[in-house]
Amino acid sequence: MDIFEGGREFVRRDGRLVERRLFATLFEGTDPAGVVDALRGYRNADGGFGHALEPDKRCPDSTALDVEVAFDVMLAAGVRDEELIGAACDWLQSVATPEGAVSLASPAIEGYPRAEHMSEWTYVPGLNPTAGLVGRLYRLAFEHPWRDQAAEWCKAELAKGLPDDGHAMLEALQYLEHQPDVELDKIREALPKLSTYRADAADPSYGVTPLHLAPTPDSLWRQLFTQEQIDGHLDRLVADQQADGGWAITWEPPGEAATLEYRGVVTVAALQSLQQNGRLSID
Repeated sequence: MDIFEGGREFVRRDGRLVERRLFATLFEGTDPAGVVDALRGYRNADGGFGHALEPDKRCPDSTALDVEVAFDVMLAAGVRDEELIGAACDWLQSVATPEGAVSLASPAIEGYPRAEHMSEWTYVPGLNPTAGLVGRLYRLAFEHPWRDQAAEWCKAELAKGLPDDGHAMLEALQYLEHQPDVELDKIREALPKLSTYRADAADPSYGVTPLHLAPTPDSLWRQLFTQEQIDGHLDRLVADQQADGGWAITWEPPGEAATLEYRGVVTVAALQSLQQNGRLSID
């Protein structure tokens, strides 16, 4: 099975509209306005995003996690809808702490099916997702009072020390990428101590990998890893494609629909990663 053809058929057959539109933009040259149109279906009247845009919780209410996914989709598609982004930032400001920090989710998710890991810890404001949201807004070149306030909070938090969790480190690096005088040696030393970090490409368990932290050859964080490490994870990504053309996930979503939805998300991401790293042949 050809990697690209298999992935394309999986997305066409089992992916959500938003992933199908994103795939078409990334690989078939279609107008990214269609991606924005698909995102609008997940938008709430309060300006945030919900409705399981991030599939692990089926709650319609806005969450910062869903806003983060919306920003990621826009970044992947190379599109910047100022009205959507601005309204989402207004919503983030409305739910932030006085210092500007936000949490991934809220107790509103408890009224709906959700993955087991979506629990109380996601209600605590932290670098995950605050730093990642700020970093994404820098990449989107979007200014907003919440972004600036949250950036100051992130700066103060990181001055206390780097995160000890792989996901929080991933979010922190999104922020630090846009800061001067980054101490690479400290980050390199912190990586082996992180929970949910999967350095070994042969390890089949769940975790953040070097490819997540440094997704493209021109990433600032590529210098944290050897080419052998990156190649190992790219080889693993190729090997992990399933017989149905999609990529599997290593956690338990709340149901079959959520599983297929997340597989669509990771399949588009896998194809994009392979393309960005020179591992995908598209006829």
